[in-house]
Formats: sequence, structure tokens, C-alpha cells
Amino acid sequence: MSSSLPETLTMLQFGSVTNLMSLAIATLGAAAIYLFTAPRVGPRQRPAMMVSGLVCAIATYHYFRISNSWEHAYALDIPGGLYRVTGIPFNGFYRYADWIITVPLLMIELIAVLTLPAAKSKPLFFKLAISAFLMIGLGYPGEVSTSSAVIWTFFVLSMLPFLYILYVLFVELGASLDQQPEGARGLIKTARIFTLVLWSFYPIAYVVGKSSLGNASAEVFLQAGYTVADIGAKAGFGLLIYFIARVHSAAELENRAGTITAH
Repeated sequence: MSSSLPETLTMLQFGSVTNLMSLAIATLGAAAIYLFTAPRVGPRQRPAMMVSGLVCAIATYHYFRISNSWEHAYALDIPGGLYRVTGIPFNGFYRYADWIITVPLLMIELIAVLTLPAAKSKPLFFKLAISAFLMIGLGYPGEVSTSSAVIWTFFVLSMLPFLYILYVLFVELGASLDQQPEGARGLIKTARIFTLVLWSFYPIAYVVGKSSLGNASAEVFLQAGYTVADIGAKAGFGLLIYFIARVHSAAELENRAGTITAH
């Protein structure tokens, strides 16, 4: 369960979080359907698209649960015009249940779409997936605690694998860019920057939210920041993976056509 919520929220504050969660459900659900059925993608890139669609489908399910839990945690006090806590705890674990599955899969889909040789892809799979798992697992104790020592200790610990992931993406993965089709290189660089920017939303939201426990504005910023980041990091990132897959598919088709012509 989550740490204690603010006693009251204004209608605007409560509605802002609810509406963003609704937007997440619609966006992630639509992205899942599109990525599962993505056109103009070759057989070698199809597994990456299946993982991308799975990430968005899992997130859609969890946002149904997150949204329902948020709505049950507050009730409108009509005379006062405020939303007040009902005593039903808001279950923040749904977010971490989602992240512990989807964040490693996000790293896997990026490596899968590059169709690197097994000798290069397997170490990258292992490093990124394990680091992502550790990042989420180490963040959870701080998320549910009300102790400042616990909150900031686990924040620092979870940032260590986050920084290592960035190192792998920008240094080790960068060494493989010359093996990618020319049209894919710019998209891969964009995907790395996209990851850096969007994943930075999570610690920023965490810092703001945990610096003022029980503060309504801080809680809204925390929930809104997580939600916006999830939409971009899953649906937006999935579309980037799709564009990379299309470039790879076109390059492979062109290579096959050239080989047939040569014979």
C-alpha cells in the first residue's frame, strides 16, 4: 500500500489525477492494439513489436486498477466542495507491479528490434533487464515508507542501476550503432534521449512528492508525473520502436531483393 494520502484534495486536484489516469488507459490501450498489429514489419522485427504491445497491454490493465484505487481512496464532500480520504488505502503497489514487469521489457524490446548478433545482444539483454529490475525493486521500499531515512536511502540506491542503464545505452549500445541501417541510427539516438528525458520524470516526481508528505499539491504532482511518464515511456517509446522496426524491415527487404537480382 502507499504512504498516507493528503486528507483533502480540491475538485481540480482530484480531477486532474483522475483524468490523466483515464488518458493513460485510453492511450496505452490504443497503443497496445496498434503495436500488436503493426503493419510493414518483417518477421525478424515482429518479436520486438509483440513485446512493445505487451508492455502497453500490461500497463493498461494496471492503470484500470490504479485509477479504481485512487477513486475509492477519496469521496466528494459536497457541502465542503472537497474530496476527502475515505479510509480505504490507495494501493500504490499497482504501479510497482506494473513497473517490475514492463520496465525490463522496455529494455528487451529496444535490444530485440536492433537484431544484433547473439554474442552482442545477450549481454545487453542481461545487463539492461537486471538493472531495470533492481531499479524498480529498490525504489519500492522508499515509495511506501513515511520515514525520511528510508525514503532517501532507497531513492539513492534505486538511482544507481538507473545511471548504469544510461551508461549501457549511451556507451555500450552506442558502439553498435554502426551496424544499424543508416535510417535507423537517428531513431536509435532519439530513443536513447527519449529514455533519458522521460525516465527523469520519475525521480523528479518522487523527489517532489516525498519532500512534502501529506501535501496535496505534492501528491498530485507525484501521481501526475508518474502517469505522464508512463504514457510517454510505454506508448511513445513503443512507437519509436515501431519506426525502427520499419527501417530494419525495409533494409532487409532491399537486401533480399538485391541478392535475388545479383543471382
